[in-house]
Amino acid sequence: MSKNPELKRISLMIREDQYQLISKKDLNLSGLLRDLLDDYFSEHTITLSVEEDTKEIYEMIISNTASTDADLEKHLRVSLKNLLKEKIEYMTQIHNQL
Repeated sequence: MSKNPELKRISLMIREDQYQLISKKDLNLSGLLRDLLDDYFSEHTITLSVEEDTKEIYEMIISNTASTDADLEKHLRVSLKNLLKEKIEYMTQIHNQL
């Protein structure tokens, strides 16, 4: 995906309940739809189960800042490295107790 892709305007019909939820959460539908399409067409997708507030933060940032999952990925890699470091330290502590 290009860093600054050319955008195309489309007409989209959604149900009233979907519109109300999008409005209630103050989401940018264009950004949300682009992110969902990127996920749908991606060959390398992961799915994370997160708490409600984490999901809301994700939706708000991705839909309103023109950010993509690619922008998030570099931060995810750092978090995964930190998680691995924590687990290694924990396993080392267990090993040292033996």
